[in-house]
Amino acid sequence: MIFDLETKQRKEIWNYLSEKLESYYANTEIIDVVNNENRAEVLKTIDADFNTARSTEEAIDKVVKGLKQHAVHTPHPLYYGMFNPRSSFPSIVADAITATFNPQLAAWGHAPYAVEIEHMLIQEIGKKFGYEQPNIDGVFTTGGQEANLTALLTALNNKFSDYAEEGLHAVSGTPIIYCSKASHHATIKAAKICGLGINSVKYIEVDDNQKMIPFKLENEILNDLSKGKIPLMIVSTMGTTGAGAIDPINEISVIAKKYSIWLHADAAYGGAVVLTQKYKYLQKGIEKADSITFDAHKWLSVPMATSMFITKHRNILSKTFSITANFMPQEEDDISKLGSYTHSIQWSRRFIGLKLYMPLLVFGWKGFDETISHQMKMGQLLKRKLEANNWKLYNNTELPIACFTDVEFGNEPEFSTYIYESFLETGEAWLINYPVGNKFTLRACITNYNTTEAHLDKLINLLNKKRAIYKKEHNLVTI
Repeated sequence: MIFDLETKQRKEIWNYLSEKLESYYANTEIIDVVNNENRAEVLKTIDADFNTARSTEEAIDKVVKGLKQHAVHTPHPLYYGMFNPRSSFPSIVADAITATFNPQLAAWGHAPYAVEIEHMLIQEIGKKFGYEQPNIDGVFTTGGQEANLTALLTALNNKFSDYAEEGLHAVSGTPIIYCSKASHHATIKAAKICGLGINSVKYIEVDDNQKMIPFKLENEILNDLSKGKIPLMIVSTMGTTGAGAIDPINEISVIAKKYSIWLHADAAYGGAVVLTQKYKYLQKGIEKADSITFDAHKWLSVPMATSMFITKHRNILSKTFSITANFMPQEEDDISKLGSYTHSIQWSRRFIGLKLYMPLLVFGWKGFDETISHQMKMGQLLKRKLEANNWKLYNNTELPIACFTDVEFGNEPEFSTYIYESFLETGEAWLINYPVGNKFTLRACITNYNTTEAHLDKLINLLNKKRAIYKKEHNLVTI
């Protein structure tokens, strides 16, 4: 068949592709973290002539060259941006295996091995978070957004018994969702998708460390109750995207229980510390949440779109998503509940969990503990080096996230913007600018297991040079 190519061709192409990818993977550090992008230049590299057939090798060359020239290289050890890590090699292999076998996880009978692996991983990660069997349930999702959307849907189905059949018609009042002002906008998008709307989300004040203030939360709940509104869900962020703040979930859980509100823990990033012996205390109390979002594609160094929704309410996913279709295989009840179409937003679904299962087979829990602990150590070291070089930290977190600026320029957005844009222009490293309270800061996060002290020193040297140039250009100092 034309799509298969010949066996000899396939072997040659596998070897050719392997060499190309290995060259990039082994030598990521020697290329710029990012090129100064221009859309016109990017578009020139995209070939839209599909009337001419090309060799597979030529097609590979075009794609690899395009990705190499026009991307922020998140696998680079000098990438200090968002939670986009370098993928471990076993997890890359897993992606290739999944693409080749292409199992369909909509029903147990189609891919029992794959479905059971994902079920086992949900159970094991759930136990790491402190949930108890046999109450653990969950599903792999395409990302934190889908997991947070799933949380809102389960909260609605938990609160309103007829929601699955009647939808918003079953809601007699105005449901309210509570999250901190420092939380991810995924909650807003979930509210829009569910038909509750943006105004159903209330942002709770945070303290100086960007953590939700519990008594402010309770005041909002009481105020809403007095107006006949329905407190539906509280989102406790267990490691905010910006400053790495961990909300006081123990205090929040008391409030949630007092007013019978679904408590969701967004632990997309910070939740990974539960896999360590030294730092798991940072997520203490998360087992009190009704559900958890956890992104393996953040701190567990696996390819994108590997997230999880985990809950301690065994039947809530079935209540939320169960549906009967005469063209789907009908298994025994306990088995059919493992099929994604019965307890997931998705229907046809990729074997997402293999990207986590393979590195666990190769490295075990110990390997993840060591890798996460190394990045925690590098984060602590980065903060010390910044302060030693007269950079002031404006966030207070044990997670490896530093929000900082020169103390002279904390009130000047122009400074952090200048530094950020300078890195964009040179491509030497990647970080972002981010406001913390009323301060305009730069944000650097350790996301790469290959980042060492030498890479931290290079970042500090670059920052110091760019700061000196900024001061000279603004006649603030002579260099």
